[in-house]
Formats: sequence, structure tokens, C-alpha cells
Amino acid sequence: MKKLYTLYILILTQGLSLIGSRMTGIALGIWLFQEKGSTTYLLLVPFFNELPPMLVGSLTGVLVDRWPRKLALIVGDAGQAAGTLLLLMSLATGRFEVWHLYVVVTLQGIFSMLQGPAANATTTLLVPEKQRERANAIKEMTFPVAGVLAPILSGLLYTFVGIQGVILIDLTTFVISVFVLLLMHIPEPQVTAVSKEYGGSFWKEVMGGFRYLFHRKPLFGLVTYYMFTNFLLNGPLELVIPYLIRITNSEKITTILLGVMSGGAFMGSMLIALWGGTRPRIHTLMGGMILNGLMLMVFGVVRTPFLLAGSLFLLMMPLSIGNVLTMSILQIKTPEDMQGRMFAAFSQMSYVTTPISFLLTGQLIDKVLEPAIGQSGWKFVEWIFGERLGAGMGLLLTTTGILILISTIFVYGMQSIRKLEKELPDYKGLEEE
Repeated sequence: MKKLYTLYILILTQGLSLIGSRMTGIALGIWLFQEKGSTTYLLLVPFFNELPPMLVGSLTGVLVDRWPRKLALIVGDAGQAAGTLLLLMSLATGRFEVWHLYVVVTLQGIFSMLQGPAANATTTLLVPEKQRERANAIKEMTFPVAGVLAPILSGLLYTFVGIQGVILIDLTTFVISVFVLLLMHIPEPQVTAVSKEYGGSFWKEVMGGFRYLFHRKPLFGLVTYYMFTNFLLNGPLELVIPYLIRITNSEKITTILLGVMSGGAFMGSMLIALWGGTRPRIHTLMGGMILNGLMLMVFGVVRTPFLLAGSLFLLMMPLSIGNVLTMSILQIKTPEDMQGRMFAAFSQMSYVTTPISFLLTGQLIDKVLEPAIGQSGWKFVEWIFGERLGAGMGLLLTTTGILILISTIFVYGMQSIRKLEKELPDYKGLEEE
């Protein structure tokens, strides 16, 4: 019970820090789009943030497994706080330029490589296997909660304290998170024979996470599927704000719809926390992604706020469900003392195509699809998407949904994926107290 209490306090403080970061991101995102009028500038922020995990994410997995988990969490949070401080100094001195923001988010991406795998591996040390779905779901809830609260708080506070005040609040949440971590006791994993098999020198340990996944073909197949879906989804999902602004022509309606979007993700996590999903988990995971593809297709076509809200809600539910269940599968199929390396390798492989998605999406929208509206070739899709601003984004969103649907049905049809949980051994870790 004490370990569960520790985990929930950790989730609470990390969630508070996430709200602060989202507030800063929203304020800066709106400013970039209004000032530059281009989606490419907006998409470059997540591009630079996820570039380090894509290129060298597996390096930090070794540190997570070698260091005390508590130290890895503290260094990860402190490093991201340092980036926020640099951004605040740039604005306070009146010397802010857009490239400063890109440097800061790159720095924060580097330290998030420590924080992410360490947090996922710590859950296994603090929660028995039978309660892990609920714990992962509660942790996943912090993302949509931040998605709902951050726009509201950012909008209210920005009027009174400005962009520098919002960033200062973000910095304060980081400091609180680090302080609470210093007071916590987080146990360390026991050494296992499997971990030793994938150990040795630093570089052998770096490759150990990849080798562990590759030697377990069904897990490797699941990672490959996520590489593809992340490539398809991440860029288009970053278009939601500019797409809704252009379709609804109302910042107020856009804000409400973003809240509904976060509500869908929250309800997906809540559903798993209360229900737990099917056994095997893969049926719920894949069924949810089929729904995601269908709702993306709908989202790119509909125009009324009611239908936009419904499709956004239903396309976000499966994403949070999938995150929770995938995390639970990986935790039970990997020894505790090599979860840092495994989660780092999984993250790097899953997101290796994400920056490409951001860049291609921005260029497709700004250079190809939006300028094509009203041209001769557009007549083939005009009857579906219309010819007003935002129609090009709608075409991309619907096409993404079709590709998600086809790829998910294909992967779900593979027997090795469907029987993944039955054929691979479990490492249950902490037993019930």
C-alpha cells in the first residue's frame, strides 16, 4: 500500500509539471501560428523536441538501468526545468527569436529521454501486476487532464501575467516535482539472468534493448506497427488546432473542441482503469485502433461543431487505451532490471519516423494541399471536402484514417501478434502485498 501511495504522489507531481509545460506550449503555439501564419513553424516545435529520442534515445536507457531510478527521474525533471529557465531568460531580456525555442525544446527532449523510461520502469517496482492496468491508466489520465486544464489556465493567466508569467509558472511546477522526488523512496530492481545476457559494456547495453525486442518477434512486430502508426498520426494530429480554427472560424469553439478531444483521451484511460480491457489485451488494443482510423476519416469530412466533437472524442479514446495496454504488455514481458533499456529502445523505434511526419505534414499542407484548393485537380475531392480554407487539412486527416484502418486490420490478422501474450513468458515483478 505504501508503494502505491508513492506512485500516486509521483503521478500527481509529474501531472502538475505536465500542466505547466502544456500551458507554455499552448501560449507559444498560438503566438507562432498567429505571427508566422504557417503550420511548418508550429510543427517544428515537436520535431525538435522528439529529434533527440529518435536519434539517441537508447543511450539513456542504459543510464536508467545503471543509475538508481530516483536519480534518473530527478535528472530528467531538472534538465527540462533548465530548458524552461533558458526560455524565460530569452524572453525577459527581450532577445527572443524563434530558434531559441527550438534549442530549448531540443534540450528538453534530451532530458525527457531519461524521465520517460525511468517513470515507466518505476511503475513496475511500485505496483503488483494485477493492479498495473489501473496504475498505467491513472498515469495516462494526466495527459488529457493537462489537455483540458492547460488551455483554460493558459488563457486566463496569459491576460494577467503574459507569456513570461506563464513560463514562470511552468518552471515552478518543475521545481515542485524535483523537490517531491527528493523526499521519496523508490526501490531498486533485482538483477536477473536475462538482464545479464543483454549486458556487458556500455555499447552492448545500449544495443541490449533492441536485441531484447528483436529476439521476441511478436514484441518487435508490435513496435514496428507503432513506428508506422506514429508516422501516420503525429503530424496530422498537430494540425488539429489550425484545422479547427479554419473550419469553425472561432477560437472559442476551437477551445471547446480541444477540451472534448482531451475528454475522449481521459475517458479511454478511465475505461481501462475501471474495466481493465479484454484478455488478451491485444484484442482491445487493435479494436480501438480500428475505431481510431474510422473516426479520423469522419473528422476530416464533417464541418459542424457537434460532429467534429463526436469524432474527436471517439478518435482519442482508443489512443489512450492503446498506450495503457501497450505499456502493461511491455512491463509484464520484460524483467524489471532491463526495462530502462527496453523502454528506451521501444521509444526510439516507435518515434523514429515521427519527426519525418511533422516535416512532411507541414510541407504537404503549406506547399501542396492547401494551395491546391480550387485548382482543376481539386474537383475530384471537392464534393467531399469542399473548397474553403482547411479542406486540404481535411483531405490529409481522412487519408490518414484510411491508412490507419488498413494497417491495423493487416497487423491484427497476424497470428503471432494475436497470440503475443500467450507465447512470451511473464515477469510479474512486485507481488501482491
